[in-house]
Amino acid sequence: MSSRPRSSFDIVPRRVRVHAVHELTGSMVRTTLRDVDGADPAAPSSLAALRAPGPDDHVKVFLPDPATGELHAPTLAPDGGLQRPTAGVSVSRDLTVRDARTRDGAAEVDLDWVLHGNAGQASAWAARAEVGDELVLAGPHVSHGVPDGVDRLTLAVDETGLPAAARWVAAVGPDVRVTAIVEIGDDVDEEFVESELGGADVELLYRTGGPGQLAEAVRALGPLDDGEYVVGLGEAGDLVPVRRHLRRELGLGADRMSIAGYWRRGTVNHDHEQPLDPVDPD
Repeated sequence: MSSRPRSSFDIVPRRVRVHAVHELTGSMVRTTLRDVDGADPAAPSSLAALRAPGPDDHVKVFLPDPATGELHAPTLAPDGGLQRPTAGVSVSRDLTVRDARTRDGAAEVDLDWVLHGNAGQASAWAARAEVGDELVLAGPHVSHGVPDGVDRLTLAVDETGLPAAARWVAAVGPDVRVTAIVEIGDDVDEEFVESELGGADVELLYRTGGPGQLAEAVRALGPLDDGEYVVGLGEAGDLVPVRRHLRRELGLGADRMSIAGYWRRGTVNHDHEQPLDPVDPD
């Protein structure tokens, strides 16, 4: 099996507005974004120029200052990176691009948000999002595609990994058998999860069952097929034993799996690009 193909894109800040808000389930909401009024649809900063071909490609989302409601947009630094404004509060989060398309002649991007009250700034914003609210998107900067030779796909995710999991199912196509182990809260609708994952064989785990059940469910699958690829996305602490099982007990290399901690209990704005398991990094 080959490594995941990699593409790089210029980082471009894009100012966008909320075009629609859809409640997906009790703790998830989808915002559909379009360019702000008056934007040039042919400009590099338009949503039409956004490229997110990989199943787990993400954008950095810049939110308004929670105290003032003012949006402090980043700018491009001389080295091509992002420069946060020196004045005001700049809040950002990384979110998977659930979908990007053109509808009624306008470019649109869908982002799915997991709500957990007002404890988090992103959750608080998404819970109150209205049509016309503005955000800034930056990226994706790097895109990783699906490796060649995937004959079977196993997903181990929670709600935060569900958008990327849905894109993985679509990316491998209907001829690849997919097993999806999904840990959810009580307020997540089972039918929504199954509809997002298309024809995958879905096993649902409820978070009230306690920690460690995601790893136990992966172990219960037994040995993996030669052409099987494993994707794990969700809470970092839950995914560490999943990764250790795959690496140490099954002997899988980096070309057979993609594991990323999107959040970590007790950590604000967790950096998912840091090593998932510091004692056993790649």
